[in-house]
Amino acid sequence: MSTPRKPSANRPSTDPAAPRNGTRSRGADGRFHADPTAATPEAAPAATHGEAPTATPGGGSAATPGGGSAATGSADAAGAGGAAASAGLEEVLDAAPPVEAPAPDLVDEPPAAEPLPEDRFLNRELSWLDFNARVLALAEDPRTPLLERAKFLAIFASNLDEFYMVRVAGLKRRLQAGLPVRGGDRMPLRTQLELVAGKAATLVARHSACFTDEVLPKLAAEDIRILRWADLDDPERERLRAYFREQIFPVLTPLAVDPAHPFPYISGRSLNLAVAVRDPDGGSEFFARVKVPNNVPRFVRVHRDLPGVRMLPVEDLISVHLGQLFSGMQVVECHLFRVTRNAEVEVDEDRDEDLLQALERELARRRFGPPVRLEVAASVSDHVLELLVRELDMHDQEVLRVPGLLDLSALWQLYDEADRPDLKDPPFVPATHPRLTEGEVPRSVFATLRDGDILVHHPYHSFATSVQRFIEQAAADPDVLAIKQTLYRTSGDSPIVDALVDAAAAGKQVVVLVELKARFDEVANIGWARKLERAGCHVVYGLVGLKTHCKTALVVRQEGNQIRRYCHIGTGNYHPKTARLYEDFGMLTADPEIGADLTDLFNVLTGYSRQTAYRRLLVAPQGIRSGLIERIEREIAHVRLGMPGLVQIKVNSLVDEKITDALYRASRAGVHVDLVIRGMCTLRPGVPGLSENIRVRSILGRFLEHSRIFRFGNDGDAEFWMGSADLMHRNLDRRVEALVRVSDPVARAELDHVLTAAMSPDVDAFELAADGTWSRRTGTAEEPRVHLQELLLRRVGGTAG
Repeated sequence: MSTPRKPSANRPSTDPAAPRNGTRSRGADGRFHADPTAATPEAAPAATHGEAPTATPGGGSAATPGGGSAATGSADAAGAGGAAASAGLEEVLDAAPPVEAPAPDLVDEPPAAEPLPEDRFLNRELSWLDFNARVLALAEDPRTPLLERAKFLAIFASNLDEFYMVRVAGLKRRLQAGLPVRGGDRMPLRTQLELVAGKAATLVARHSACFTDEVLPKLAAEDIRILRWADLDDPERERLRAYFREQIFPVLTPLAVDPAHPFPYISGRSLNLAVAVRDPDGGSEFFARVKVPNNVPRFVRVHRDLPGVRMLPVEDLISVHLGQLFSGMQVVECHLFRVTRNAEVEVDEDRDEDLLQALERELARRRFGPPVRLEVAASVSDHVLELLVRELDMHDQEVLRVPGLLDLSALWQLYDEADRPDLKDPPFVPATHPRLTEGEVPRSVFATLRDGDILVHHPYHSFATSVQRFIEQAAADPDVLAIKQTLYRTSGDSPIVDALVDAAAAGKQVVVLVELKARFDEVANIGWARKLERAGCHVVYGLVGLKTHCKTALVVRQEGNQIRRYCHIGTGNYHPKTARLYEDFGMLTADPEIGADLTDLFNVLTGYSRQTAYRRLLVAPQGIRSGLIERIEREIAHVRLGMPGLVQIKVNSLVDEKITDALYRASRAGVHVDLVIRGMCTLRPGVPGLSENIRVRSILGRFLEHSRIFRFGNDGDAEFWMGSADLMHRNLDRRVEALVRVSDPVARAELDHVLTAAMSPDVDAFELAADGTWSRRTGTAEEPRVHLQELLLRRVGGTAG
């Protein structure tokens, strides 16, 4: 097992076999062909292995602004040349077209640009809270199926937990350490924390009101009830008393607080009861804490043998039996509270030790991070709250009073246990991609890919019959020599990991880059790393100081006297369960250039390669920001020549200042910019003189919009890219990310359809205004707008099941 290495300096490769840049056209049969202007077959080795054209920072060729060859025609143009002859097992790569010197710049030097205004950036933390408010809006929408409303309430709660554990904790740490402000808006840290606290309190109040005043009564009307102890009849109470004695009482530990008993440690996100007791014969009050056990269900089923769902919060069951814990004492008051702690893990990767062991040690410390939020029941008395704030060493602005139930993330249990399909979204079964549908004669994925690329769109297309089948067939195929794959997150019973284990057992070379630092999946990934290593896989952890976030798989297969490489590059994780819930794209291809690029990328991740430029990839941290800005600037140049300019981007978040400024410059020049941003967006659209040509939308629904796709108009010869990177500092500077240029005409048409539909005036979406406020475009009762995900479900043909 390898520990991470330090990344090499950011400089071009000096290897004489450094990659060339550009794209190649496909023939009408979907296969790859050499360009008719390329070198002759006899000259192919020199073209392939000789000096490469000068690489641009974005990984494109200096021959054209877009990184493609000047000789590259339309994606479906037929090539006339033959492939170079191969000797032995060397893979056939089409000859590179000759590289011509760039044409002289025919555009007049533009006038000096007017400086961009200081207030052009929105605050990223407040923008994140706006995103969670959009999640809450789905829960508040009466058109959302009732149990789906409960689900969105649970998602809101889980999201807010993570926001405090990571983002708010980071702000507090920077403030305490005296570190400078980050972010384009330059808002002081203390001001940010104050605004976050106020906005979060408003959202929590809305959240609680939605549950208590709207969802809870409607659930009760459907015979799905969350009850209080007073609502139970005598037989129900007796049954739950027995459950308490047998299942809960033995694991409870009341902890007193007095001079002989210090205030106990409160673990992060645990539910706790603050209990005040006194001697019935008189005397002062005493304080004790009772932790609600996390190994019993939050909601206890009152009975399972009657229609409907009747549940009691476990904290209610404990509260009414406190007399058994404090025998001989009088319980004066009892209130629920919950602490959220800093959950960031800091590992010094420069130390000479095993990263896995270091991370395990730090994970053990995570539960002891400093507190960043205290949630209390709205009914808590002042003196109990004062004691909690003092003992936890917290400030008043870190306290959230919550009406009703705390920790509504537990509503997932209600959603799962309520067998009421009429109150949920209609079920569907993902469709197998038409190219992968097996006919009377089964055909391998490899044979299909030799006919052309396949773009799968999850969850509409099945993960099991596409990506999972690709890896499983590779593991079972005797002609496959090697499998190389990155794993960022995967499921608890991962068929992907099982296939890799089987491949290693069959004697194939299996290389797996497991990202140990995937937040909140660190423990699971440590387990996968050990399982894979025991099976004989080569397990590596990537580069020191960088997370490996790219979603890539490479299969090396012997076919006759040559080697062929098959690839998958995606926007989402190799996770069968989330592939049914997250919207993502994945491209399966046998394109030799992409295969060569992935080979080079894995050499960077596992070896000592210093490569930063690629043929068909943009790779962070060196190439994605510069590559995207280069293409935005090209659109500006086209507009100045009187041609149309278009930039369309669909990502999870847009925070990076340099890319945001490039988009502002594009808007000023007259380029039309469409942005579909699920989460944070710090760009202000629609500002006169700055961003009136920019539209920003956010689409949320039953599936988590997770894909990252990019389109550049390029004067009618559009460029499409897709991959793992969001437009944030962490993705562009501190992660290994990969975007791939999509050249297959069918795949390009599919990406075009999704981007065009997402910006259609007929689609239900949230829109961002210049002042930073979001509004929802839902249409009217007579003419409601259709949801993008519904359109895609109908188009792909997922079936109910």
